[in-house]
Parts: sequence; structure tokens; C-alpha cells
Amino acid sequence: MALKTILNYSPNFDPKKRTSKQIKFIIFHYTGMKSESAALKRLTDIQSEVGCHYLVKNNGEIINMVPDLYIAWHAGKSSWKNYKSLNQNSIGIEITNPGHEHGYKKFKKKQIFSLLKLTKFLIKKYKINPKNILGHSDIAVQRKKDPGEKFPWEYLSKNEIGIWHTLSKQELKKNRKLETSREEENFFFNNLFKIGYSKKPLADMNKAKYLRELAKTFQRRFRQELVDGKIDQECLLISKNLIKAYN
Repeated sequence: MALKTILNYSPNFDPKKRTSKQIKFIIFHYTGMKSESAALKRLTDIQSEVGCHYLVKNNGEIINMVPDLYIAWHAGKSSWKNYKSLNQNSIGIEITNPGHEHGYKKFKKKQIFSLLKLTKFLIKKYKINPKNILGHSDIAVQRKKDPGEKFPWEYLSKNEIGIWHTLSKQELKKNRKLETSREEENFFFNNLFKIGYSKKPLADMNKAKYLRELAKTFQRRFRQELVDGKIDQECLLISKNLIKAYN
């Protein structure tokens, strides 16, 4: 499958090459900047020390910024299962969107169409497992919210990109806002750790605050209609359902 890309190289990558077998993850980001031109400037500025392999523009054009076999600086301090510093084992894809700080928007259809093509191409090329397709917030709970609750994870999963639960909307709504016991909350968090989320903060943050951020991260990914950091029966149900897919 031919993939049409525009070249606009970023200097923000490690000079040492990796092998294709080392590429195991795809990480989605939003740019989180006021304008696309500002995002492009930052991604190509050596002072920023931020790069990515691909940028999907507002009009759906795909810019190749770092060749796949080089380690782009996109994930930062990160953790998933037994992996730390996921830059080494991942391809980073940025999608133009102002993000939560600058008027977070729904992603454009052209962007999602291009993202589908690009991601399917990469999955096939590097034999990437659907459960290794993650958002930046999944691997950096404390620091990141992207790609956020407007990112179409459910739609992508129907196209074999990433994981989604198999529960009906009716069943979920029935359990929304129903309280959980302390024991059930612990069970919920243990499910998240089994899925791959980090058990502890990467830097100084008290445990209670970290777990609240982790709950929100989970909701932005798997319960997008309500991101409140509160663990209800709906969240618990989703976490149980996902265990089967991730393990």
C-alpha cells in the first residue's frame, strides 16, 4: 500500500538507528498548540527537543518528520507494562489539535481518514499488536491528557487500531454514577495495572492524587462521555472487560 507523505525533517531524534524489530508501539499525540504553524515550528526547532515521526495536518496531509528507524523525542518520561522511556520502542504520531489548554476540538474527518491509512500501513510493516497502540496520556499519566476524550478510539478499534471494550451502551449507562466500595476501587486500579498502566508516579506526587489522575486518564480513553476521576460501576465494568483483551 503506497503512503503519500510530505518530508519536513525534525532534528529532534537520536542519531543511532534501531532495528525494525524494536518498534513495538504506536503512540498518538495532539500538538496542543494554538496553531498548526506554531506546532510545526516547535517540532522542527532543535531548541525544543520535541519531535515525532509523523504529523497529521488539519487538511489530512501527512508530514514525515523523522524516519521510522530513528528514535524521535515524542514520549518523554513514560511507562507501560515493563517498558520505560517508550521513545526507544515506538513511533510517535502527532495530530494537529489545540488541545485542552487552547480550546480542545473534535478531530477532523480528513485527519482521521489519514490517520487510519498511516496507522494501518505501520501496523502491517512492523507487525504491531493492537494492544500496543496507545495515547500519550496512557504512558505519561501525570503529565499528559492527549489525545484526549474527543479522540475516536472506539471508531479506530473497529478498524483494528487499538483496543476497545465489548460492552453495550445500554449496559454502561445503567451502571454510570453507581457508587463503588473501597474494595471495588482497589480492584479497578489492579485491573488498570494489569492492562499496562504504571503503578506509581514517575515523579513526586502523592498516591491519592496520582490514582485520581489515573482514573481520569482511563476515562479519557475508555469512558469518554464523563471524565470526572470518580470510579463508578461503569468504570469497574469496563476495566473487567478490558482485562480479557489486554492479557
